[in-house]
Amino acid sequence: MSTLTILGAGVMGSAMCLPARDRGHTVRLVGTHLDREIIDSVRTSGRHPKLNVKLPDGVQGFHHEDFAQALGTDTDLIVLGVSSAGVTWAIDRLCEALKGPVPVVMITKGMHPEQAKLTALPDRVATEVKRRTGIDLPVAAIGGPCIAGELAVRRHTGTVITAHDAGLAQRIAAMLETDYYHPRVSGDVIGVEICAAFKNFFAIGVGWAAGHLEKMEATENRAFNHNAAAIIFDQAIRELMILVRAHGGTEQSVWGMPGAGDLYVTCQAGRNSRLGNNLGRGLTYAQTKAGPMKGDTIEGAELGVTVAATLRAMMAAGALDRDQLPLTNALLDALTKDKALEISWASFHRHG
Repeated sequence: MSTLTILGAGVMGSAMCLPARDRGHTVRLVGTHLDREIIDSVRTSGRHPKLNVKLPDGVQGFHHEDFAQALGTDTDLIVLGVSSAGVTWAIDRLCEALKGPVPVVMITKGMHPEQAKLTALPDRVATEVKRRTGIDLPVAAIGGPCIAGELAVRRHTGTVITAHDAGLAQRIAAMLETDYYHPRVSGDVIGVEICAAFKNFFAIGVGWAAGHLEKMEATENRAFNHNAAAIIFDQAIRELMILVRAHGGTEQSVWGMPGAGDLYVTCQAGRNSRLGNNLGRGLTYAQTKAGPMKGDTIEGAELGVTVAATLRAMMAAGALDRDQLPLTNALLDALTKDKALEISWASFHRHG
């Protein structure tokens, strides 16, 4: 059996305790500076207050200042479960604590913007750790449709583990596979990571349809607005394909679990869909953040704000065709220019 140290005690990082412990691994769960109450609860009662479940027996809780102690000299795999906003903080902690290369698998979703392209977060972490410590850190990532609350009660869950080193991805998959956690392996790091990040972004657009229904005149048969949502979902997949191709990724990631599968799950509920609902009702992003979603972290919106300049620069340079990305541009304008989210239906059908 192996020893896994999980950095980040939020819902997804903590849900990974289930397959890890069920495989018999030693699990050390390290909270961030925002997770003190969670770690205290895990230590005293074993319960995770946000997942509302008791974690498996044997999960050891550590506060962030004790990360080096948790890591020790016997950790076989680090699971990085911080939010996208916490990646820089996590890189700092890794650089402080690592004495040599320890494999890392990231469940963090996001992209690092550069001037002319987007970089996958696993590559960003490996590059920064190498630059600052000289350590060649093997970094993999997990994508695909995984709702933490379902994994935490052992519902069937399929994911994709991706790494540039196929052997690393295979080893991690073998460590985590159970009769309910079903990882597959992919070498398409950039494709899987673009899908993992942008599914939150595009879920905002799909969520627009349900919110807009509330502005529409009620009909005798109480019809919903699912047809409109399906059109937007289709366009999201088309544009996700364009973004993945432009960065050298493969189509399989888009139509498989990392893309279509994860977008489907994300559209069922959650903060990205709720933001879309509010935009569909006619609120702007700023009005939503100041009102019904004040204080909420909305990862799809944060991604859009973060990557907007890079995507627009790629369009200006011809690396992306602006005319083929009407949904992307509408979302970027809504998030960065505080415009209403306008769905350009005719543009969706104009480009195959």
